[in-house]
Amino acid sequence: QVQLVESGGGLVQAGGSLRLSCVVSGRTFSQYTMAWFRQAPGKERAFVAAAISWIGGRASYADSVQDRFTISRDNDKNTLDLQMNSLKPADTAVYYCAASARIIPVTTPDGYDYWGQGTQVTVSS
Repeated sequence: QVQLVESGGGLVQAGGSLRLSCVVSGRTFSQYTMAWFRQAPGKERAFVAAAISWIGGRASYADSVQDRFTISRDNDKNTLDLQMNSLKPADTAVYYCAASARIIPVTTPDGYDYWGQGTQVTVSS
């Protein structure tokens, strides 16, 4: 069974930085497409970034975070990170780590098989 555990959320002022981490159990981490999603109160879960396994781990980002966030993975340590810089109040949300072993549309949550419990990120103005 695959388990995902996120950490690194917190409260930060606008313009600041946070680094989220996701530790994944299981022996086939390198075969998973890994992604970060976020969900703000009253809104649907939204794509943030993905590291796509079937194209060599290449990254994909939502337009709203392009050039501010960086996704990275360490296949030896089974970890997925999200470095978030120049944070804005609009980035406030619960952030979720997700994994899929299939070829899927990476920007929609439906294709992911495994999810973490989420970590809260709050950006104050």
